[in-house]
Amino acid sequence: MSMRQRLEIRQGQSLVMTPQLQQAIKLLQMSNLELQSYVEAELERNPLLERETPEDAQDRRRGPDDAPQGDEAPAKDDSARPELTEALADEGATGDRLADMDADPATMFHDSPSDTPPAPMGQMTDSGWAGMPAPSGPAPDGPGRDLEATLSAGPSLSEHLEEQLPFVLTSPAERLIGHHLIGMLDDAGYLREPLDAISKRLGAPLEQVEAVLKRLQGLDPPGVFARDLQECLKIQLREKDRLDPAMEALVDNLELLAKRDFARLRKICGVDNEDLLDMLEEIKALNPHPGGTIGPLVVHPVVPDVFVRPAPDGSWIVELNSETLPRVLVNNQYYATVKSAAARQEDVEYISNCFASASWLVKSLDQRARTILAVAREIVRQQDAFLNKGIEALRPLTLKDVAEAVGMHESTISRVTSNKYMATPRGIFELKYFFTTAIATSGGGEAVSAAAVRHRIRQLIDEEDPKKVLSDDKIVGILRAEGIEIARRTVAKYREALGIPSSLQRRREKKMRLS
Repeated sequence: MSMRQRLEIRQGQSLVMTPQLQQAIKLLQMSNLELQSYVEAELERNPLLERETPEDAQDRRRGPDDAPQGDEAPAKDDSARPELTEALADEGATGDRLADMDADPATMFHDSPSDTPPAPMGQMTDSGWAGMPAPSGPAPDGPGRDLEATLSAGPSLSEHLEEQLPFVLTSPAERLIGHHLIGMLDDAGYLREPLDAISKRLGAPLEQVEAVLKRLQGLDPPGVFARDLQECLKIQLREKDRLDPAMEALVDNLELLAKRDFARLRKICGVDNEDLLDMLEEIKALNPHPGGTIGPLVVHPVVPDVFVRPAPDGSWIVELNSETLPRVLVNNQYYATVKSAAARQEDVEYISNCFASASWLVKSLDQRARTILAVAREIVRQQDAFLNKGIEALRPLTLKDVAEAVGMHESTISRVTSNKYMATPRGIFELKYFFTTAIATSGGGEAVSAAAVRHRIRQLIDEEDPKKVLSDDKIVGILRAEGIEIARRTVAKYREALGIPSSLQRRREKKMRLS
């Protein structure tokens, strides 16, 4: 066998993931909040991108033939961004000015005039939701400020505890230990690290650390500085003066409570059914996460991407939420002005790259909106019965079914339905909610969705006779009588996913309540 070098030409096909294609795929699977942050970053990075104003949107809808003529035509400010034009025309001008000012270029910025007046704080502008508008009205410290309308974040858990620390610890050594223990708390208010490790780290006696911890366990909110759930419940019960021997025995045997073994609990606690029920109600009223009650409450509202409302003819109207769609456009006039003033080749390449990136972003955003709307319309068409009748009529649906209907790939449908929400007359649902597996029915009938079967299982258990608790086998028999072919292990899996205990545990609990 001889080995030698040679030159060959081969023709083939391959899929190349260009940066533009990667950007389009990335935009497709973003949520509205992620898209907002991404577009905001692009607006800061790309000088040719700008938000679409109401006047721009009106001109775009009106078309070039209907554009105002003569005196009615608004004057275009060609000097909106003179700094970049001058910098490209004279590369040394900016450097000389900064050298004279003795300033760091990274900290320099220029004010740009705006034709649009600032909107009041907390309101959305007509040009889209990307970015927060500047507040208008009186200055923050000036007259007319509405203090009652001001939102302020409350103190955190550590700050709340630090304020109480001087009232329970007096010596500097104890306060040092107290500050360290406060810093060791988790978000729920528990102290997870062993005290002996803390004692060695601080170089303090273990007895002193335990004494400080005992005092800190009396701070507000009750239950903080507990090392486990039992201790957390005991601290709260002790605060309410309800930690008697029977209650303490109940807290020490929470594993029996989880198993609904009420017979052994009555024997251990030495109480009857009525007293045990009262004790259980007191346990349920306690807070297993006391640290979560202090600190600012972070709420992430769900903003729907699609609205569905009934039409007069009985069909459904599907439309995009315009508030979640960023409105950006490419300033072609500014691009022409800057490119003509560019003197260096690298400046021309930079402006050309910015123009290509901005144009592709605008096209990608438009394609993203069209794709979401097409997929949402197909989901509404497939799940028409659900919108009319409820979860019992939810049809089995897969990504492949929607992909074949709209002429797209399954991976595209998966990206479109991720982190997207639909507002319907029955509530707000994630688009993924409408995709469920199919469960066969007897007699060759139409398959039912797994979500509808889970709903039916919960309905049967909620309506069961306390004296005749339904086992998983009986539930299987009822579902098969209704034409749903399902295995016992599937019923058990759905029941556990719904957080419903077994028939034995439900029988014990309901028997105790009846006795």
